[in-house]
Amino acid sequence: MDSLSIHSLLEELKNPDATVREKATRKIWRIWFQQKGIYGLEIIDRSQKLLDAGEITQAETALTALIKDQPDFAEAWNRRAFLYYSVGDYQKSLTDCQMVVQINPIHFGALHGMGLCYAALGEYGEAIRAFQGALEIQPYSLVNQKLILECTFRFSYNSNLSP
Repeated sequence: MDSLSIHSLLEELKNPDATVREKATRKIWRIWFQQKGIYGLEIIDRSQKLLDAGEITQAETALTALIKDQPDFAEAWNRRAFLYYSVGDYQKSLTDCQMVVQINPIHFGALHGMGLCYAALGEYGEAIRAFQGALEIQPYSLVNQKLILECTFRFSYNSNLSP
């Protein structure tokens, strides 16, 4: 990854112009997906086709093999986290999201995913922290702002129910 290019794209995520932010977001995702070249991209594409076809086990096997082969490929971990989340295995998804963030601390997608997992597990305080982390990188993200509000409401509601 060209750190100068990424740094300028991250700054563009903070631009008030939505078009600039959307373009920067697409470029960042492209860099992340292409980080390991055509081989990694092909496996991710194949796993997505398998997932779309309902072939969950085969998609998981392909991503797991890619992760074993290229353990520092953050997007492979992120795609498997998405797979686990989509089948309701929030703990496995969370573990993979945490690995993504360990490899790539600015991965706003994985931070968002962590928030979704924590929320699904009823851990609203942790969800809020994860969404806030994503929001630091993408301050105009309405979905993360909305999810912080929802989790704050649920967190305070649940706190009021506790003795």
